[in-house]
Amino acid sequence: MMNPDFITDVAGQWLLNAQTDTTRYAAFAVGVWVVLWVVLANVLRGRKIRDETPPAKQLALEFLVSLRSIAIFSTIGLFTFMLERFGLLPGPDVAAGWGPVWFWASLVLMIVAHDAYFYWAHRLMHDPRLFRVFHRRHHKSMNPSPFTAYSFDLGEAAIMGSFVPLWMVLVPTQWPVVGLFMLHQIVRNTLGHAGYELMPTRADGKPLFDWLTTATHHDLHHAQAGWNYGLYFTWWDRLMGTEHPAYHARFAQAVRKPSPALAPVLERQI
Repeated sequence: MMNPDFITDVAGQWLLNAQTDTTRYAAFAVGVWVVLWVVLANVLRGRKIRDETPPAKQLALEFLVSLRSIAIFSTIGLFTFMLERFGLLPGPDVAAGWGPVWFWASLVLMIVAHDAYFYWAHRLMHDPRLFRVFHRRHHKSMNPSPFTAYSFDLGEAAIMGSFVPLWMVLVPTQWPVVGLFMLHQIVRNTLGHAGYELMPTRADGKPLFDWLTTATHHDLHHAQAGWNYGLYFTWWDRLMGTEHPAYHARFAQAVRKPSPALAPVLERQI
């Protein structure tokens, strides 16, 4: 018979996981929405990617579906809790002995690895045989909002929630690094769906940091799903030929800085 104290500990950990993820998601989804769509709406009107605003019904549904995704994340997170509880997850203690250089190096590696994981998992879910089951819910948000960040089908939520446990089993990493990683992930995710282009612009109308994805980059994916699968960086899309050919032109348009060199590309794509 299972120890009642163990069951209580597992339930408590699940609730802690859910509370942490819900707080993080709500804070940034609501915060980005309020700051960009309400407080700074007039200031940023020249950087709004689309003229239309997602309806309140869409936002409410995205929020509720995201809570379901968080419940799945919290359940999958019990895997590492169980491993650690039974002494089968030595990675955090090992990483603590490797000092501050590894602390920050593991964070960078985790972000880079997650971008690769996301690109290939995301691209696979766009296979017609898998799309309706794994990824259709996310693309029902044709005009995304910050609340779209975790609006996943059950299968997609399970796939996305599996990265951290897999990483923790394979790579010695301290838990505070995971906390920073999750903070970076939700910030980039909500801003990527924000509907406003915030990336600084070069003189030629291209993004200042062109190796980073932008809100325009991901907005194009929601508009035309066969392109722009990357999460944080543009390099996988460029290496694999899946970046939208009009991306730079659309970015220049979003920041109201059209470039003569890009205008013909934009005209061919509209």
